[in-house]
Amino acid sequence: MSNDNHHPTTLPSMFDRYGDYVQDALRSNLDLHGLAVYDLLRYYMGWADEDGAPIAAMTGKAVRPTLCLFGCEAVGGSVKLAIPAAVALEFIHNFSLVHDDIQDEDVTRHNRKTLWAVWGKPKALVAGNVLRVVADIALHALEGEGLEPKRSLTAVGLLTESYLEMIEGQYLDLSYEGRPDISMDDYLRMISRKTGALLRCSLNLGAAVGTDDQETIAAIRECGRALGYVFQIRDDVLGVWGEEEITGKPVGADIRRKKNSYPVVYTMEAATDQDRDYISSIYLKPELDEEDVDSVLTIMEKVGVREHAQTEASKWADSGMQSIAALELSHQHREQIEEFTHFLLVRDR
Repeated sequence: MSNDNHHPTTLPSMFDRYGDYVQDALRSNLDLHGLAVYDLLRYYMGWADEDGAPIAAMTGKAVRPTLCLFGCEAVGGSVKLAIPAAVALEFIHNFSLVHDDIQDEDVTRHNRKTLWAVWGKPKALVAGNVLRVVADIALHALEGEGLEPKRSLTAVGLLTESYLEMIEGQYLDLSYEGRPDISMDDYLRMISRKTGALLRCSLNLGAAVGTDDQETIAAIRECGRALGYVFQIRDDVLGVWGEEEITGKPVGADIRRKKNSYPVVYTMEAATDQDRDYISSIYLKPELDEEDVDSVLTIMEKVGVREHAQTEASKWADSGMQSIAALELSHQHREQIEEFTHFLLVRDR
């Protein structure tokens, strides 16, 4: 894995701080169950092979639970108190990925076969649904950890609303595929749901567990909203220009799938009529070949979309930091969220 100045692959210190809490809690929530469907889920989380035997495979970064625990501790709360919320967030995220893989017919994730590629779509759908319910159950442990009932109920509402938004965003994303008429406003509306909702909720939920000060919670939530845009815009850049050995996807992967990601939407708005018509004609094809992908990449280079996307992500990053500027965070916590935001801007995976 490359690790140059432009593309650091190391995770921010926030992940070291909370990583063990997250992994231990996630495992303990799934290890309680003996039915075969839980073997599928342990496989998906990277803890078991196809036969259910324990392994240590590549796993996700656990961005959402990490942000949740940070949000709680940053406002003066106890990490232990927020663990049920962190677990629920990661399971909801993975539930969405199980279904995404089916919808997109992706056969690999984290360099392993996806659930449906191993066990078929019906079983993968059921496993995803089970994980969603396990997430709901995990969140109800907040009260058992000592959070007062009214605030526990608020937390349940926050998570449920955010994953409804996430599913709405996924529907929009699917409905936009292959359409050349999607505007930047349409795109931003979609990502504010599909990716933004759960990232916003991660900080919001952590803060709501850690304090009952509504102004503090609102500021943290606004920071999370901005970071959702940073995350997805950078993700879209990687979907086109990410290095295959790091992302596991070839250059131009999202073009080949005709995804209406930031680079495509911006290019369609900024390109000449001739180039726009040319891209539209390419996207009308049932399948795109290498020459088609190269043609779209050339037009993207012409309008400077890669640089524009990075500039836009930087503006959202600044907005996120501005929203919490007035909060009385410790020096350590302010450093951690600034480091995390920078990571989102430059990550290569």
